[in-house]
Amino acid sequence: MKKKEVSISVKDLHIYYRDMRRFSLKKSGLKGKGTGRIVKAVNGVSFDINEGEIVGICGKNGSGKSTLLRAISGIFSADKGSIDLHGHSISLLSIGVGFQRSLTGYENIFLSGMLLGYSKDEIEKKVDSIIEFSELKDFIYKPVRSYSSGMYSKLAFSITAILETDIMLIDEVLSVGDIHFKQKSYNKMKELISDDKRTVIIVSHNSKTLIDLCDKVIWLHEGEIKKIGKPDVIMAEYEEFMKNEG
Repeated sequence: MKKKEVSISVKDLHIYYRDMRRFSLKKSGLKGKGTGRIVKAVNGVSFDINEGEIVGICGKNGSGKSTLLRAISGIFSADKGSIDLHGHSISLLSIGVGFQRSLTGYENIFLSGMLLGYSKDEIEKKVDSIIEFSELKDFIYKPVRSYSSGMYSKLAFSITAILETDIMLIDEVLSVGDIHFKQKSYNKMKELISDDKRTVIIVSHNSKTLIDLCDKVIWLHEGEIKKIGKPDVIMAEYEEFMKNEG
């Protein structure tokens, strides 16, 4: 049996940011050089994901899940360490990321597609399918700033689902939208990840989603990997941990 090639390599990844909630411009002498506390959002994380693997990431709020996904997608830069996608194309599906709010949904389809490396002609061949899947109808020609979170999610998911990439990063989007679209997007996601060459990382608080869809789960805690293992085992331990935390 041919050994799967590595699709994503994360080595000793560190991402820091400055917590400015206690920053005082007055006390800093109006120079803007705050002494806010440095927060280690991701702290020494390392892992490999093979081509075709479906990996879940769990962890309580503030554990570094979304920061990690944004770093893998190229939105955030590493303060230390490295991320290697081994030449694969990648897309991030996350509410609040990737759209120009002043542009219409239709215009954002082309913008997002071009950012994913598609040509205008390639996008034009798929734009009708994206609009149909999104169920936005005439709203597709309205500025994205007028969209509800559910409409935003529908458009984001539709673009990512139709303009397929080698690696898909999904940040809680499967939990947004009406019941009909949740089921529709869940079914589409199952269809997409059935491709044994497509690599997927799913961030979710929904244990059932991670257990049903994933090959393994990474448990992040305070920016570090607490455990990696089988979804049912990790999620059972995680849920017990969260009960004790509460």
